[in-house]
Amino acid sequence: MASLTERLEELKLARNVLQKDIAKAAGLSLRTYQRYEYGEREPSTSVLIALADYFDVSLDYLVGRSNSMKRQP
Repeated sequence: MASLTERLEELKLARNVLQKDIAKAAGLSLRTYQRYEYGEREPSTSVLIALADYFDVSLDYLVGRSNSMKRQP
């Protein structure tokens, strides 16, 4: 299964967005987001939720526990 860092990179490229755009949408500084994407830090639950919401994917997909992007209702 993929890691959080791999998923963030994959989603960023697939949606053709910049790190600064993701950081802004999640309420993070650019450097903080970069640390998550590069695997230098682990995000809090609230940040994981914000990132999953931004990318419209499930938390399990985002953290590599599932290959299904679908969010459960």
